[in-house]
Amino acid sequence: MENQVGKTKDVGFQFGIRKTFPVSTEKVWDFLFSKNGLKIWLGKLKNELEIKKEYETENGITGLVRVFKANSHIRLNWKSKNWENMSTIQIRVIGNQEKTTVAIHQEKLLNAEQRAEMKEHWNEIMNKIGTEIKKASR
Repeated sequence: MENQVGKTKDVGFQFGIRKTFPVSTEKVWDFLFSKNGLKIWLGKLKNELEIKKEYETENGITGLVRVFKANSHIRLNWKSKNWENMSTIQIRVIGNQEKTTVAIHQEKLLNAEQRAEMKEHWNEIMNKIGTEIKKASR
């Protein structure tokens, strides 16, 4: 059997993206969890994002927040309304006062098609995050 890009032994297909911004970790974290930031990467929430609580967005994404460590990372279950499966997303901010890397990793994707869909999705999201961070740091 041939190796497929993004296929893991244990967690199905996965995708990850990283991008570094010339601002502090705290500023990036605060943006990601602001109303505008959450709307960009998660969607407009119908309820509060809380640890060990389920959440739902207006565009039908549902899940459960598993881990939340301020200024570090969040790990949550994530299911699109038209999916049968539940995936896992982890977002980390890594850096210092001068620059910060945002790392988004999604695993437990069903197949190569779903991975390709999410690769396109997260590339678009990362570009939007970059645009907003650039605007805010002027």
